[in-house]
Amino acid sequence: MKAVILRKPLDLMLGDMPDPGAPGPGQVRVRVGAVGICGSDIHYYEHGRIGDFVVRAPLVLGHETAGTVEATSAGVTHLKAGDRVAMEPGVPCGGCRACRTGRYNLCPDVKFWATPPVHGSLTEYVVHPASFTYRLPDSMSLAEGALMEPLAVGVYSCNRGRVRPGDVVVVNGAGTIGCVTVLVALAYGASQVIVADVVPERLARVKSLGASVVIDARKESLADAVLAATHGRGADAGVECSGHPEGVRTLVRSAAPAGRVVLVGMGQQPQPVDIVAAQVKEVDLLPVFRYANVYQSAIDLVASGRVKVSPLVTDRFKFADAVKAFEYARQPRPDTCKVMIEV
Repeated sequence: MKAVILRKPLDLMLGDMPDPGAPGPGQVRVRVGAVGICGSDIHYYEHGRIGDFVVRAPLVLGHETAGTVEATSAGVTHLKAGDRVAMEPGVPCGGCRACRTGRYNLCPDVKFWATPPVHGSLTEYVVHPASFTYRLPDSMSLAEGALMEPLAVGVYSCNRGRVRPGDVVVVNGAGTIGCVTVLVALAYGASQVIVADVVPERLARVKSLGASVVIDARKESLADAVLAATHGRGADAGVECSGHPEGVRTLVRSAAPAGRVVLVGMGQQPQPVDIVAAQVKEVDLLPVFRYANVYQSAIDLVASGRVKVSPLVTDRFKFADAVKAFEYARQPRPDTCKVMIEV
């Protein structure tokens, strides 16, 4: 079958790899229909590594995935051939302490698509555990199904930040993860969602998604704007999605007493944090690594109509043009949000 294979930095090809065959016990075979390009895919494409994860052998990219079930194995009862599904890309061991306590995103032996040496999903077919495969309602497209992966980050981040009805939420960074976080915060009942970025087109998008206030961080202080919008009280929850070195410090300054700051964006290290400022307000600092136990919630939010992710897909490419899609995603238009490859 065909697959999008990274051989080394900036050396990407549409090549051949073995078909995964029939599903084994507890698995399903899925014909891939849509795969979103994530920032991590671009980073591997450009640099061949993210931190300690290094591409040492040809690697199939892609992990934001939806498709159609072709076959199931014995014992799989919640799915059948023909079902359209989204697939959670990280498969944990199931037996370690992190897995047994429900924090399987922290499993040290998790196998996550397109994280070396685990091949990703930009292929014609995948075989995947049925327990990490979720049926999509008829109202959702496969492209929307692929967006359940980034939306899961937004759901998990708002859960970690304990976003509640009436809260003021600040989101620093208006890329894809910032956008889904805005959507989830609004669905959770936030009274105000204040968003900062340095790209005007991104700010225009989050404003159209329902953000209350948008801040051009090149011209305005986010912390000052938050304090002004809340009459000096500050934000109940802040979500750092930019990875900017000053992001965490800014959100601590923006926080209300007993506020929460969720750390999502991974940027240059080390990052400065004013611990004393966090202490005197008892601000909770809540790091996020991927997500756990939220994929079905993400699907339900879209199925209910409370969250609309389709406007986030700004660019579509055919599978045969996947290399062109990656070249475009390296240097996209300012108004680009999610680049989607349709297989």
